[in-house]
Amino acid sequence: MNLVSLQIKTSNNFETNLENLKKLITSCEENSIIVAPELAVVGFAYDRMNEASDFCEKIIEDLKNLSSSKAIAITTIVKEDDKFYNRLFIFYKNQIIHTQDKIKLFPLGEEDKYFSPSKQNSIKIIDIDGLKVATLICFELRFPILWEQIKGADIILNPSMWGVKRKDHYESISKALALVNQAFVIASNSANDNMAKGSAIISPFGEVLKDDSKDILNKRFDKNEIEKVRKYIDIGLNKKIC
Repeated sequence: MNLVSLQIKTSNNFETNLENLKKLITSCEENSIIVAPELAVVGFAYDRMNEASDFCEKIIEDLKNLSSSKAIAITTIVKEDDKFYNRLFIFYKNQIIHTQDKIKLFPLGEEDKYFSPSKQNSIKIIDIDGLKVATLICFELRFPILWEQIKGADIILNPSMWGVKRKDHYESISKALALVNQAFVIASNSANDNMAKGSAIISPFGEVLKDDSKDILNKRFDKNEIEKVRKYIDIGLNKKIC
């Protein structure tokens, strides 16, 4: 399995953003897990929330079609019962295999004024071809209680739109997440000018692959790395390996 982190800019043009995303996904090799930055297609379009939620249908249809041999994780804006949610979709084998609404909204970005938090805590480990995969969305990284819910995951996804002023926080917490959970982390952050970049693929040993100048980062998944660190630095996670 190939692990892919996308590090791309989001413009005000939804169509252009989607086409760019599709080109990048198409360029990735088969048998990949691909993570896009938070709201990579529509951004935090507070003045266009209805338009963004309507565009969700096209995003879903197009990415489903690209997911026959690739797992694709992206968040976008959805509307239900006159409320807006920041919803994660994971596509694989031309289906939606998991959805998860952001539960911890970032107050400094006024997310709590425009979005509703998840109606239920749906953060959990899911199975992708025998691999245990979990997701924390951006600000959710800061909550240790949520780390408890994903103990034993092989791969942790983190789509983000994390500000440049807190770049060190993002990179430090992402690495800590990999070390504490003894798992691979795919951190995918926006490349917009006011964002931190810092996208990375981090190994269970804390080895960091990152390059702020690139829009695609990739690394081969090696389950032996998980097995080794959980065997020799045993904190009780080794029993959770499939």
